[in-house]
Formats: sequence, C-alpha cells, structure tokens
Amino acid sequence: MKLSRSGNEAVIQGEGRKRGFPSGWSFSCFAWSFVNWQFQWRRWKQFGLVLLALTAFSCSVAIVPDDNSNLTKLAIAEPLHGTGYLPLYVGIHQKFFEKEGLDVEAVTFQAGGAHINAVLAGDAWAFIGGPERNAIAKLKGAELRAIAHVVDRGNVYLVAGSHLNIAPEKRQQNLAELLQGKRIAVSSYGSTPNSILRYVLSKQELDPQKDVTLIEGEHTAALAAVKTQQSDFALTTEPILTQGIRQGIWGEPVYSVPEELGSYAFSTINVRQQTIDQEPETIERFTRALYQSIRFVYDHPDKTFEIAAKEFPMMSKDDLKATLDRAFADRLWSPDGIVKPEAWKTGHDVVRRANILKEDVSYDAIMDMRFMKSAIPGSRL
Repeated sequence: MKLSRSGNEAVIQGEGRKRGFPSGWSFSCFAWSFVNWQFQWRRWKQFGLVLLALTAFSCSVAIVPDDNSNLTKLAIAEPLHGTGYLPLYVGIHQKFFEKEGLDVEAVTFQAGGAHINAVLAGDAWAFIGGPERNAIAKLKGAELRAIAHVVDRGNVYLVAGSHLNIAPEKRQQNLAELLQGKRIAVSSYGSTPNSILRYVLSKQELDPQKDVTLIEGEHTAALAAVKTQQSDFALTTEPILTQGIRQGIWGEPVYSVPEELGSYAFSTINVRQQTIDQEPETIERFTRALYQSIRFVYDHPDKTFEIAAKEFPMMSKDDLKATLDRAFADRLWSPDGIVKPEAWKTGHDVVRRANILKEDVSYDAIMDMRFMKSAIPGSRL
C-alpha cells in the first residue's frame, strides 16, 4: 500500500480512497496519518491565526470613516443639465465646495417646476433657476430667496429653421414680420425661456394666442421639432443651439437675448427663507466656494473647457468649444455672483409683461445677497 499527497488530502494509491481510518490499516499507516494530522493541524492553526489577523485588519479598515462622511451634503436641483450652470459644476470638480466642508451634488428635475417643488418639499437644499419663481411663490405664501447669481444673461436664442430659407439680409428685417403666423418651439409655460419669448412677442406687438403658434414642451424637443418641420422657429439654449447649427437644422440666431436684453437675473441659487434662518454658516461656506468657482471659470477658460468635457462627454469637442466661446463672448456668467437691482428689473419686466407674475415684487422681497457680498475678498459692498 503506497500513500501519496493530493491537495490537502492523503490518497491511498490503488484503492482511490480519501483520508480516513478504515479497519485493516497497519500501525505504520496509522502512525503516518497521525503525524500527517499533526502537521496539518499546525498548518491550519497558523492559517487560522493569519486569517484572524486579516479579519481584524479588514474590520478596522471597514469602520474608518469615508472621506465624505464629515461633509454636509447639499443637493442642488436643476431643471436641465446645461453649460449655463458650468460654475456650479466647476466648484464640484475643483473641490471648492469640499474644501468648505460641503458635498454638493447637482440633481436634474426635468418636469416643469419640479426643481422648485423639490426645494419647497425639503427634498433639495436649493434650486438653480430663475428668481421670478421666488416671486411667484411669494404671492402664493411661500418664502424663497436668491442667495447667489450664476447666469447673468438671458441664456436663450431665437433661431429659424433652415427649411424657411431666410436669406441672411432678411434676418435683419423687422422681427415681427419674420414671426407672424409662424410656429415657435419653446420650453413649457412658466419657464424662464417661455416668459422671455412672450415678452419678446409683446414688444413686437404680437399676440402669442393669435399671431403665432407656440409649441410648448421640454427644451430638448426643439431640435426634433424644427428638424421635422413641425416648428418654424425655436427659442433654445446651449448646447442645443450649437448642435442645431452643426447639423444644419437652423443657422445663427435671428435674435440674441443676451445681446438684446443685457444683464438679466436668469439663473440664481435659491433656498427657503427657513434655510437662511437656520443654516447661515452653511450658506456662508457655499457662497465662498461658488465665488471661487465663478472666478475660476473666467480666469482659467482652458481648464474650464476640460471640466465641461467631463460633464458633457457625449458632446463633440468642436461643439463644446463653440458653445463656450459664445458663452464667454456674451459674458454669460455673473462675474461676482451678485444679482444687481437692474438685473432683477429686467427679469421682473419680462414676467410682468408676459403676465406670468400677476403683481409687482420688489428686489428685497426675493433677494438676499449678504452672504455673496461677504464671500468676495476685501468686499465693501
């Protein structure tokens, strides 16, 4: 009878049996098995000690707090994920918020008004969007305040579908003549772009109910609506604007809202008044980080482009560059994060003339720039 090793077991060659103590074994075989058993015991004892040590180490690693565990989590609700909100994304990527002890996340709520409702319901800390929503909420009994300015221009552009074959020289003609009787794709009623379009139509003495047809829906639908000729014009924003130009769906804007309206309280960071009362230190930290983000965008356009490429990986580099070039040329973003009274005056006139806001609401009733002013180094504002 000959014994050999197979793995961790002793196998009796010729009989195909695994290790055991059947009757008929010789004493020498039993002695070998006993010695082998002692050898195996020492190995398993050593292995057990190592395993125990590894288990203790892994447990100690598991209970080490996450790097973000001590950060205050803040969800910022956005109505869309667009390049207009780039200063917010820059602050996240560059860890400006994290250095202030904040874990900031942008969460997209595409349904109309869902980003505002998320804040009112306490599901988000703040929303980024038009401060006129604060004014509308105030008339309904809710108290919202803008604490910082992000987009300082009406970030939308009116474009004409290529199927209209409008000659370049005719693009400068009376806008009312171009729009009369046409179909215009625009975001849903109550949104800031929708209000701007109604304001522009009103200035051109056009009735949105009679003189044009508004095709209202998600902002992303404008591209398809014009491409399929279900709409003649569209009021759109970047990056959809550049995508439509690249695809030949429309040409350069026939009306540039940033150029025509100037400084505009288009997108602000808005929180509940309760948040200001109960979390002033958090707001201080947030505004300090946001100011750094805004300055980074203007001071480091190349690095800002790199961050934008990470945020919009499906967008071609050429389209993205054209989008950012337009944004810098239009001075799209607030240079200091502060809403100026004249910027709200423009925004206020838009929603009042568009009949979205039913009563006048003052600047001080919906703006609180104290924290943003304090965030500016050496500020005496």
